[in-house]
Amino acid sequence: MAYMKVRLLCISLVILGALCLYFSTYNLTPFKEGPFVFKKNHGNFLQLPDIDCGQNPPFLVLLVTSSQEQTVARMAIRHTWGQEKIVRGKRIKTLFLLGTTPSKDVSRAVAQESQQHRDIIQKDFLDVYFNLTLKTLMGLEWVYHFCPQAAFVMKTDSDMFVNVYYLTELLLKKNKTSRFFTGFLKRNDSPIRQKYSKWFVSKYEYPWDKYPPFCSGTGYVFSGDVASQVYNVSDSVPFLKLEDVFVGLCLAKLKIRLEELHSEQTFFPGGLRFSTCRFKKIVACHFIKPQDMLIYWHAVESSLEEECPAV
Repeated sequence: MAYMKVRLLCISLVILGALCLYFSTYNLTPFKEGPFVFKKNHGNFLQLPDIDCGQNPPFLVLLVTSSQEQTVARMAIRHTWGQEKIVRGKRIKTLFLLGTTPSKDVSRAVAQESQQHRDIIQKDFLDVYFNLTLKTLMGLEWVYHFCPQAAFVMKTDSDMFVNVYYLTELLLKKNKTSRFFTGFLKRNDSPIRQKYSKWFVSKYEYPWDKYPPFCSGTGYVFSGDVASQVYNVSDSVPFLKLEDVFVGLCLAKLKIRLEELHSEQTFFPGGLRFSTCRFKKIVACHFIKPQDMLIYWHAVESSLEEECPAV
C-alpha cells in the first residue's frame, strides 16, 4: 500500500513538472492570460468633439487626459491655454480625454458639459489611473480616424501649464513634421519593483530590467503621423498600464528616436516656481492648481510683447 502511494506521488510530481515546463516554454500561465496580449478597444466613441479637420486642419491638437470629477480643472484650461486660438498664423485646438464612471449623476454632468463645449472625447472604459494607457490610445485613435491632418499633437494632463505660444515657436523653428517625438526625455529608467509604489510593475508584466527611452507622460509632443503609427502598432506591443512607457515601447518598435525640442530644458514634470519671465520660456509645467492656472496665464499672456532681462 505504501509502495502504491509513493508511486502515485512520483507520477503526480512528474505530471506537475511537465505542466510547469509546458507553461514556461510558451510564456503562459494556466491561471490567467499572458502579459503580451492587447487588443484595441474597438468600441464606439460615446462623446466626440465638434471639429472638422478636413476643412480647417489644426497645426497643433492638445489631448488632455482628465477624470470625470476634474470639472474645475477643465474649465481653468478652457479659459487659459486651452482656448482655441491662432498663434503665429497656426490653429491650436484643445480636447479632453475621458473614460466612464458608475455614477449616473456624474455621467449626466459630463454629457451636458460635452454638449456645451464640444471638446470631449470619451469611450466606455472605467476612468481610473491604471486605464491611462487606454485613454491615451483613445486619443491617438481619434487623431487616426478624425484628424490625421494635424501637423502636431501634444498629450498632456489636466494639472499642467502649457505655453502654447512658446511651443508653437519652437515647433516652427524645429521644422520637422514627420517621425518626430519630444518631451522630457527618460533614457535610462528601470521598472519599479516595490509593491507599495504607485508605479509598481511586476516581472510578469514586464520581465526586462530597463525601459526603452520614453518621455514623461505629463507632457509630450509628436508629429501627426506618429499618432497613427503608434495606434497601428499598439496591439503588437506588450501592453503596460504605464502609458508613457507603453508609448515608448511602441516608438522603439517603430524605430522612432526621441529628440530634444530645445537645447535648454522646456518640460518640467517635477514642477517649477512661477515667475512671468521663466514661464514665457517653458513649454509645460506640472502640479499647477486651477486657481493658479488663471493667474499664471494672465501674467504670461499680458507680457508677451515685453522683453525679459537677460539672465
